[in-house]
Amino acid sequence: MNITLLFGIVITSIFINNIIFAQFLGLCPFFGVTKKMSSALGMGMAVTFVLTLSSAITWVVNFYLLIPFKLEYLQTVVFILVIASLVQFVELLIQKSVPALYQSLGVFLPLITTNCAVLGIALINISKSYNFIESTVNGFATAIGFTIALLLMSGIREKLEHADIPRSFKGLPITFITAGLLAIAFMGFSGMKL
Repeated sequence: MNITLLFGIVITSIFINNIIFAQFLGLCPFFGVTKKMSSALGMGMAVTFVLTLSSAITWVVNFYLLIPFKLEYLQTVVFILVIASLVQFVELLIQKSVPALYQSLGVFLPLITTNCAVLGIALINISKSYNFIESTVNGFATAIGFTIALLLMSGIREKLEHADIPRSFKGLPITFITAGLLAIAFMGFSGMKL
């Protein structure tokens, strides 16, 4: 196993091609759950679990079921079913083990099913011809980058609640401006070619 390649995938997925700031996938939970740090962390952990497992499972399904039977045209449908099943599992797990987090995440937890970031990474793994380990590492690293983006935004939004902002900028307008500035800051990582 090429450790250098895996390290490159991790750095690229977290910083250079951050799913939020560079690829602009998964913005619904990014703007929805970042009002509180606890909700952002909970969503980040849930997405990390789902994204890592879905990357591994979709790779297995693709290479041991879809490709041998020449059913590659069903990738999107099958991947969505795999992701939906994992999200149901995570939702039940959080509801039973951490009810307060389940309540704070609200509707955004089931929306992981339709989170384009999760499906997007499954498809990116296939398009880049990653093997099983590389797909799983890419899924995990992308989820870490997603969680970092959520935590950065939630920390800033918590501070903005107490800032003296013009009334017309309060709420989503200042959030969009902040997200744009964070995306510009993350563009600085694009010079790191591995």
